[in-house]
Amino acid sequence: MPASPTIAAPNNQALYARALPFVLFMLFIGAGEALELLGRRGLIALEPATLYYLYPVKAGAVAALLYANRHYYREFCWRDLGNPRQSALSVLVALITCTIWVWTDWVFSVSGTPAGFNPGLLPGGAVRLLMTAVRVAGAVLVVPLMEELFWRSFMLRYLIDPDFEKVPVGRFSWLSFAATTLLFGLEHHFIIAGMIAGAIYNALYYTTRSISQCVLCHAVTNLALAAYVLCTGRWYFW
Repeated sequence: MPASPTIAAPNNQALYARALPFVLFMLFIGAGEALELLGRRGLIALEPATLYYLYPVKAGAVAALLYANRHYYREFCWRDLGNPRQSALSVLVALITCTIWVWTDWVFSVSGTPAGFNPGLLPGGAVRLLMTAVRVAGAVLVVPLMEELFWRSFMLRYLIDPDFEKVPVGRFSWLSFAATTLLFGLEHHFIIAGMIAGAIYNALYYTTRSISQCVLCHAVTNLALAAYVLCTGRWYFW
């Protein structure tokens, strides 16, 4: 009797390297929201800006995990950014995505309007400047790499084949496209804006076949959004 076909198992370390930074980030968010809930119910004393000081810890811990696992991100290549046409496309797409994001601020999740990060609640001077700089750096340098490695590098390919490293970057599947678009939206307070952004980043992924270009696009989107927030004071976007 011929042997039954077997399904190749994924490289667990490669999976963990992409999933754990994202999971850690979400756990920090969950812990912060739980503390906010306890504060609103009067179970703990919590000043409005107290949880802001958790952000450097969150961003630093995620960055450390990304750095420790950097050897597993073989699909992330700095040389891809040397393609001027693709990089220009990524920047243009980023600015369009940011514009769409701020136009859909009327769509909130069931948890209600987020309070966001308001640096005016922090002590003035060096503390406020440093915390704001860390917030921008986390949004521009840490979050795009973390999310693109999870959503575009891992999840888009994993939904095609659990042995995701064998799936070429840029391979299309309706299931993986639809699932990651929906889940990326549900990750954010602005669900519709998040879904649109997820679809746009997926489209860029298929067009450029480059995780690096997706990271660049995501980083420029977040940088443009940070500049918009700082100029307008619409802190709920943070």
